[in-house]
Amino acid sequence: MKRNLAYVLLIMLVAVASCSFTNKSFDNDDKDKLLLDLITYVLEKGHFEPKDINDDFSVSVFEDFIDVVDPTKRFFIESDIRDFEKYKFQVDDQIKNTDITFFNLVYSRLMERMEDAKGIYKDVLDKPFDYTIDEVINIKYDEKPFASSKKQLKDRWRKQLKYATMGTYDSKLELRDEEGSDKKKMTPEEAEKASRESTLTTLNEYFDFIDDLQRKDWFVQYINTIVDEFDPHTYYFAPEDKEKFDASMSGKFEGIGARLQKKPEGAKIVDIISGGPVWRDARIEVGDIIIKVAQEEDEVPVDIVGWRLDDAIKLIKGPKGTKVKLTIRKIDGSLDKIVLTRDVVELEESYAKSASIIKETQKFGLINLPKFYVDFTDYSKRNAASDVAKEVERLKEEGMEGLILDLRDNGGGSLKTVVEMAGLFIKDGPVVQVRSSGEGKEVYDDKDERIQWDGPLVILVNELSASASEILAAAMQDYKRAIVIGSKQTFGKGTVQNVIGLDNIVRSNEHGQLGAIKLTTQKFYRINGGSTQLEGVKSDVVVPDKYSYIDIGERGQSNPLKWDKISPADYKQWDGYIDYDHTVTNSKKRMADNPQIKLIEENAKWLKGEQDEEEVSLNYEVYKQEEAKDKKQSEHYKSIFEYDSRLTFKSLKYEEELFTKDSILREKRNRWHQNLAKDVYVEEAVNVLEDLKLSSIKQAKLASVKG
Repeated sequence: MKRNLAYVLLIMLVAVASCSFTNKSFDNDDKDKLLLDLITYVLEKGHFEPKDINDDFSVSVFEDFIDVVDPTKRFFIESDIRDFEKYKFQVDDQIKNTDITFFNLVYSRLMERMEDAKGIYKDVLDKPFDYTIDEVINIKYDEKPFASSKKQLKDRWRKQLKYATMGTYDSKLELRDEEGSDKKKMTPEEAEKASRESTLTTLNEYFDFIDDLQRKDWFVQYINTIVDEFDPHTYYFAPEDKEKFDASMSGKFEGIGARLQKKPEGAKIVDIISGGPVWRDARIEVGDIIIKVAQEEDEVPVDIVGWRLDDAIKLIKGPKGTKVKLTIRKIDGSLDKIVLTRDVVELEESYAKSASIIKETQKFGLINLPKFYVDFTDYSKRNAASDVAKEVERLKEEGMEGLILDLRDNGGGSLKTVVEMAGLFIKDGPVVQVRSSGEGKEVYDDKDERIQWDGPLVILVNELSASASEILAAAMQDYKRAIVIGSKQTFGKGTVQNVIGLDNIVRSNEHGQLGAIKLTTQKFYRINGGSTQLEGVKSDVVVPDKYSYIDIGERGQSNPLKWDKISPADYKQWDGYIDYDHTVTNSKKRMADNPQIKLIEENAKWLKGEQDEEEVSLNYEVYKQEEAKDKKQSEHYKSIFEYDSRLTFKSLKYEEELFTKDSILREKRNRWHQNLAKDVYVEEAVNVLEDLKLSSIKQAKLASVKG
């Protein structure tokens, strides 16, 4: 959750920093030790659920830091790990005593091994690869042991470089000479040599980049390894990173418009920002992994497997208008090369938008909400709650008989807008409960007795509906005000973070700016008492999607806070004319018999199988056979996107008037409506609205007879 709720707590924490925090002296003349002392102190005093810094904590930091600096196990060997292991149970004591001996040893050994690696990769790439022999590479890097010797390490580099080069080799075989009329392929020998030269260039550039990193950059990685043990949303920002964070909080994103997560096999797409280049291009999905990056279309791609995430992001981001070419490993295992033009995210596409749905003689409404936005400097300006209220009124004017609120892929936002938005659909009452560490709960209520929409309501969610989305869906579910349709569960982020400037805590500081820490300080709870943490919101009607068998969400993060429960708030369920349970039963029956749903389920299981594969063949013929097989299977599932719900979608009158002056807006809405018409989840939401409408009519008739 963002700053409207967090602001008061932030003031409190800064106030504490000027009193109780300063009871401890932070006068260490070593900046690294000062940072370590400061951050562990803030974690202990301010984190929602502080951890005991003990031997178990020590082991976790030990293992995770080695994984951070050598994720693909191409630098350290077993003897290095044995040298490190004498500190395995001492890291906790070193943290308490601001001792950085373990970091110093790992850092100095890493620098040695990186120098060794420069000789290894150059030697390996000096000899041709034989793509005819049968051998495989295990790409589950986290499950592999460290190499037992330098000889085994060199063979590991050989396989990794052969694997990295094979895709380039394949693409070069397909190249044509554009200059002449006789277009010919490169010979296998020419392609093999050219692909090795390409990989050599990439690695030279990578190690030049690594050489530019300073010791402080690696120390930040160590600090964040410690911080990450508390939970996945607590994070230390070095001074320059804090500036980037402030820019992102302003709502302006310049780049490709996607959030990334570090994985051993590359940079994983975990969120797509509405309106950005990735969103507009529509070929990249959450779960895809970026493995290579090239500046402009004709430059040599850089292999980012094993890179630090910050370093990979520096390559991917860039000024508006420039191009970046990404090599993507899709969630189905296939490779794709996609050229994007970097841009600033179009904020308009992150605002609420609505459409009328026409089914025979009936008319329903759909509101898509990408996030719970707000202007933090002036709440009276545009915000999600007021915009949704306007769209509801416009849909009512056009004869809406039931409403779908689409919160799929909505990552959250302002808590205040959630409470206000819930109030559009209930008379009054609690919406969410919030608890701070060591304190009682606080209940946030809708106090406005007006109801904007009292008719049938369906909420659509998926695994990427997070935070504020989960609060709204949970509240409507607990009130039995809406039917929730979607994934087995939503994302499961039920925590609040605040940013604490470390400069505010130290009385005097000779080391310059110290950065900041984003700290988990609170937890959300449903009005029924259950946390949304980890478990998210379980849909009333579960429908499969491509992520059904893949770990997407809080449960797939490192060190998430646990689920728990507090006392429920005082609330009464919706007393409108809704046969809730019967409607849910009908929907489940329809979904069980729907061939489109069965195909989506089959696709989800296939994708899970593809992701679970541990080995890749380094035999070119086998590689091509497997590629063809995957492509054929992928083509089979493309029929999912050719589905026709036979529903008609139209823009509202006010928007159609804008089309005469804004052809781009017309094009965006046409594309949106075309996608909605292929959406089986929206189709089922309409079916549910029909059932709710019929039950309302029956209940109303019964009520009038009794009256």
